[in-house]
Amino acid sequence: MMWDDNGTWNTGDWVAMSLMMVIFWGLLVVAVVAFVRWSSRDAATSRTASPPETAEQLLANRFARGDLDEEDYRRRLSVLVSAREQRV
Repeated sequence: MMWDDNGTWNTGDWVAMSLMMVIFWGLLVVAVVAFVRWSSRDAATSRTASPPETAEQLLANRFARGDLDEEDYRRRLSVLVSAREQRV
């Protein structure tokens, strides 16, 4: 019981109330920090997204993986280069 015979609080009551306030404010701070991190994470990932690869980079990656042989790689690369030169 929170009250003693005089209607005042005991020492244990004050300690319990103090701990409850510390826990309450601690949980509130943790919730705010978690919300800020969660909301800023989406913005950070959209800012740091790498630009898409060019056609030449995609072709070079396929050649490096072994999807294309050297002749096919050179033929496709020459088509890409000539198409780029025609646009400019």
